[in-house]
Amino acid sequence: MRLLGRDRDPGRFTRRREAMVRDQLTARGIRDPGVLAAMAAVPRERFVPAGLIERAYEDGALTIGGGQTISQPYIVARMSAALGFTAPIEAIGSTEEAPRRPRVLEIGTGSGYQAAVLAQMGASVVTVERDATLAAEARERLAELGYADVRVELGDGSLGWPPGAPYDAILIAAACPEAPEPLLAELADGGCLVVPVGSRSLQELTVFRRIGQRLETEVLEPCVFVPLIGHFGFTG
Repeated sequence: MRLLGRDRDPGRFTRRREAMVRDQLTARGIRDPGVLAAMAAVPRERFVPAGLIERAYEDGALTIGGGQTISQPYIVARMSAALGFTAPIEAIGSTEEAPRRPRVLEIGTGSGYQAAVLAQMGASVVTVERDATLAAEARERLAELGYADVRVELGDGSLGWPPGAPYDAILIAAACPEAPEPLLAELADGGCLVVPVGSRSLQELTVFRRIGQRLETEVLEPCVFVPLIGHFGFTG
């Protein structure tokens, strides 16, 4: 996926981000200040193909190649808010040890935009992508933009990522027939998994919260994602 380099008029994208936050997020009930601030800060235009850069802030998903998409801004914000973690605030001049950053696992890196939003919210992110080209491009892009607290891994995300477990929050940016068991097993106590569950054509955005050995489930709203391909996803 070829991306444009430094834009000659970056101010126009700043204005578009502000409009996106106001018209697509706040107007639809997104209230989490950390999510709104992150979405206002991450340059979405850097995460879309060059031919779609002028459409980066449209109210919809965009193709990024490899049969994958960058999700609609509202869905990115909705899923980020549903994770329910609060980013640590580091006190300037404090002699106390800084609070640990929330550990977040993302499945389905795509262009890296969702991972960048989570990192901007203060999370330490591991993101897993099955497409080697997308993974390499996302890794390079995130590094170039300074997101040092995001690690991009190549693999079958439906199997989870045990080296970093347990996670405070897990986000699956692809449709699943059901919540993958390995990912539920990697949730820390009190953590939650946000995942689109359903058929290939229509899903419901669902939150699973771990309370000890018990899982609480909450269905948020209908959605449409590309399918998660893998051992615990869709096949083929």
